[in-house]
Amino acid sequence: MRSIRAEDYQVVPRAVAVMPKTFAAGSSTDWHHHPRAQFLYATAGLMMATAEAGTWVVPEGHALWIPPGLPHAVVMHGDVAMCSAYLAREAIAGFPARARVIEVSALLAAALVALTNEPVLYDETGRGGHLEAIILDEIGRAPETRLTLPLPRDARLRRVCLGLIDDPAGARDLDAWAEWAGLSRRTLTRGFRRETGLTFGQWRARARVVRALALAVDGQAPRQVAASVGYRSLQALRSRTQALVGGAWDA
Repeated sequence: MRSIRAEDYQVVPRAVAVMPKTFAAGSSTDWHHHPRAQFLYATAGLMMATAEAGTWVVPEGHALWIPPGLPHAVVMHGDVAMCSAYLAREAIAGFPARARVIEVSALLAAALVALTNEPVLYDETGRGGHLEAIILDEIGRAPETRLTLPLPRDARLRRVCLGLIDDPAGARDLDAWAEWAGLSRRTLTRGFRRETGLTFGQWRARARVVRALALAVDGQAPRQVAASVGYRSLQALRSRTQALVGGAWDA
């Protein structure tokens, strides 16, 4: 039987080691890291992953690319089925050096499932080796999504971000948040763009969509989801979500 312990896949003498696993709704992992890179693919449910540099939402059909050694924690929304591919360092030259959420192609999804049906020590000159090559090629070319909440290093800006995550429906405007954090409006706006690549408004809108996706998977009614993240209408939230992630949430 294939192990469901991540540590058992870190020294497998193959470029790709695949581990399917399920989690009950509401479960979570402690902070941890892996010697290998991890390709965390959500086959069902939704995962919310957090690291020092940001927060990522991983809905069904997407995956989180996690570079080797990056400490992270994951919370499950809904019953989650995942497929983790652990990639040897020597196989990922030129791959992204930062975490990102990427779209999973039909070919990549099928290759990952197929490799779970091969022995962990698959034949590198046979079917397993062919699947390994497809997986590495498809991950390397997969497009990034915008399901990322980059967190600034400046403590005051970070405090604002965490406040927005905790209360996405809050009524504070930009000036009120700046005053709350002890910053001028100009310092806050410039700092957000410099450290996250987003404006304050873009970051807040993205935070609301991220929370909405999680609440929807947790079973909240669509109109309740919209109200919970600060939108007066369901259509406004749907439009924002479609602009950000396409069909990831169809309320």
